Amino acid sequence: MTGANRGLGLETCRQLGRHGLRVILTSRGPTGADVARVLTQEGLDVLHRVLDVSDAASIAVLSTALRHQGVTVDVLVNNAAVSLSGFDGEIARRTLAVNFFGALHVTDALLDLIPSGGNIVMVSSGYGELSRVGPRLREVLTDPALTRDQLISLMHSFVGAIERGSHAEAGWPSSAYAVSKVAMNALVRILAPELAARSIRVNAVTPGWVRTDMGGAGAERSIDEGAASILWAAASADGPTGGFFRDGEPLAW
Repeated sequence: MTGANRGLGLETCRQLGRHGLRVILTSRGPTGADVARVLTQEGLDVLHRVLDVSDAASIAVLSTALRHQGVTVDVLVNNAAVSLSGFDGEIARRTLAVNFFGALHVTDALLDLIPSGGNIVMVSSGYGELSRVGPRLREVLTDPALTRDQLISLMHSFVGAIERGSHAEAGWPSSAYAVSKVAMNALVRILAPELAARSIRVNAVTPGWVRTDMGGAGAERSIDEGAASILWAAASADGPTGGFFRDGEPLAW
């Protein structure tokens, strides 16, 4: 699980461990090792590995190590995310590097370790709903023929439009976080049919507005409620694929 040393990621690791899974908890720094030890003291089978999802070298180190160790990744949860203050081209690049490209590159790197029947969970958000982009973009993003290369190109065009001052005219919202989650949801729609032949399920899940450092103390849901929504998709043995869910209930894109 990426981005798992605190908040929603940490609680999801705890719930996955209680579900009987051996959990690999990843974080950018070594402090995640202390978190993993706490979960181990709770009787859970949890290991820590360093992973910066925005760093190709870090992803390669982890994927190589897992291969050498003969690890099977039955469940991959792409949870790492940032929500940065401000709005400009650099903020958009940094946000997409973690929230979208991070999930894409980690999934690609670990895909051959996921067996038939495995689950990939993209931790998305209500901010990823297509109502946040203009009608033309909605048509493009929901086109069944949309490819990953086209989606990547769209993300680069979003950054370029910000820098030219034309993003609103193009139908983009003034929120890099929202666009990153729109893109993550589109990635689910691309990956699901690609992986169906291997019986690997790919779904986007929104935990809702959760009381975390990102969500704030005034959020309506507890961390354990948000994590339970992710657990539903992660632990499903015969559930749907290619959907967007909250608490196991489908949502409109």
